[in-house]
Amino acid sequence: MNLATFKGGTHPYDGKDLSKDLPVKVVLPKGELVYAMSQHLGAPSKPIVNKGDHILVGQRIAEASAFISAHICSSVSGTVKSIEPRLLPGGNMCQCIIVENDGKYEAVEGFGEKRDYTKLSKQEIRDIVKDAGIVGMGGAGFPNHVKITPKDDNAIDYVLVNAAECEPYLTSDYRMLLEQPERLIGGLKILLQLFDKAQGVIGIEDNKPDCIEKLTQMTANEPRIKVQPLKTKYPQGAERALIYACTGRKVHSAILPADMGCVVDNVDTVISIYNAVAENIPLIRRIVTITGDCVKTPQNFEVRTGTNYAELLEEAGGLTCEPEKIISGGPMMGKAMFDINVPVTKTSSALLFLSHDDVAAMEPTACIRCGRCVEACPSNLVPQMMIEYALRNDIDGFKRIGGMECYECGSCTFVCPAKRRLTQAFAQARAEGRKKK
Repeated sequence: MNLATFKGGTHPYDGKDLSKDLPVKVVLPKGELVYAMSQHLGAPSKPIVNKGDHILVGQRIAEASAFISAHICSSVSGTVKSIEPRLLPGGNMCQCIIVENDGKYEAVEGFGEKRDYTKLSKQEIRDIVKDAGIVGMGGAGFPNHVKITPKDDNAIDYVLVNAAECEPYLTSDYRMLLEQPERLIGGLKILLQLFDKAQGVIGIEDNKPDCIEKLTQMTANEPRIKVQPLKTKYPQGAERALIYACTGRKVHSAILPADMGCVVDNVDTVISIYNAVAENIPLIRRIVTITGDCVKTPQNFEVRTGTNYAELLEEAGGLTCEPEKIISGGPMMGKAMFDINVPVTKTSSALLFLSHDDVAAMEPTACIRCGRCVEACPSNLVPQMMIEYALRNDIDGFKRIGGMECYECGSCTFVCPAKRRLTQAFAQARAEGRKKK
């Protein structure tokens, strides 16, 4: 088997055995729904409903306010209680639409009706994706209608499905590959309908041999689709790493993947495109992994956007011990949480409860110039130099040695024997760099 990969990377404990074997469980919300106006990259959405309004499943309740923005649709029927700031999983406050669920799940006209996507024009497909409010569900949240509308359709050579799922503990994509492969392939066919000259590639790490075998069989008679086995290594699922592994093409921070002839979407995004285009269902649900050694029954849940995280923990049986650390997302790129009374957003992926925090247990010490961070960096950077500029807040120097090419995967911090907080410093420096730009 030809295993594609990239230079660098690490091999952290993956923790996937905790949740990968149980099927996805559908969970309906119990309490109020909270729809954040900033659950995507770009400008916040603009509410188009008012307090007291009655809304339906699939109804647009907020619209994109700029080119890089996204619509938001309600996942329940009920009444708008208020529009006010609420806490989000990342720890920031955001304007939110609060909806009281009436439990009836009455939907807008046409919701769930099947249609023949092969008869749709390219523009019709793009309009449907935009109306559905679909964003990148791998974490970045980039509005998908923008991504699938490059300057030149004929310049796109590859449509890549990111099925690596390299982040430790997360298994939602794995379950979708096993449980909904037809929708994944259907979504990829819809994307290929937009790009006449493109090849579809599904990149899957080789720690998922059952998925590789199943999808290879299902695409055997699809001349425009192939399954590419990938070496299991973190961060194999990072966009640039995936593009290099599958195509040999290199992407840097100054260009978009489309400039190198590539469009990349993760598993749940592609399935959501199928749901919207083929079945008229906007983005109103997420697959979320609730896991960790403190969770009684780690599992994946299909949940409506706006649902409270605490309800998902309850569905997983609660906690067996007091967690030392709670993370929204995975341990490498997720964010530590101090309160789980936050809503599921379009970019929510996991809720992780750990009984021991290895990083907090050790105080950082001086760099010993071992070079492990350099070997691990998938962007071929020199973190031990970058940290000096970052700590001095010398953003120009940080940029000069390539600091903006960092995508904050955490590999350097993971391998550092001195336990220096490299990734956090780089994230702050890159944020300052973007402001200056």
